[in-house]
Amino acid sequence: MKNYEILSIIKPNFDAEEVDKIIAQLEEYVSNLGGKIVENEKIGRKKLAYDIDNYRDGFYVVTKIELAPENVKALKRNLKLNDNFLRDMIIEENVKVKA
Repeated sequence: MKNYEILSIIKPNFDAEEVDKIIAQLEEYVSNLGGKIVENEKIGRKKLAYDIDNYRDGFYVVTKIELAPENVKALKRNLKLNDNFLRDMIIEENVKVKA
């Protein structure tokens, strides 16, 4: 299992309860692939650098997960198929150890 960080931008036309449901869907995707959620941080609604699908802002969420490397591609596919996400980015976290 490796540590990953997911930056998600959710469409801005949802209220707080609906955003929580969308985040729960993300958590369900991860758990169905055998991973686990380490931390979930809602950054909030921010202006986008450029329009995405005619949206000028989006709701940013950073999720830290543990997931097997072979399941990352399936997670990316699930996020692409969910129309509630404008963009997502999955980054592998590197842990540096001091000698």
